[in-house]
Amino acid sequence: MNYQKQIIVNPEILLGKPVIKGTRISVELILKKLSEGMLIEELLTAYPNLTKENVFAALSYSAEVISREEFIAS
Repeated sequence: MNYQKQIIVNPEILLGKPVIKGTRISVELILKKLSEGMLIEELLTAYPNLTKENVFAALSYSAEVISREEFIAS
């Protein structure tokens, strides 16, 4: 999934949080709703400007961010 065309970061939108382009729907919100058990179909109904591709882009973006984290052994 190529998320680069769908996820933007702009300091003037939601304090620079990553959002779906053309919306104020954050990647964080999408992940939170999915982690609470909301189905993709329910998410799309609740946020009509959101597409299934946007949801997958948010997941892809999140996976990319996590893959770049450095782990420090405790």
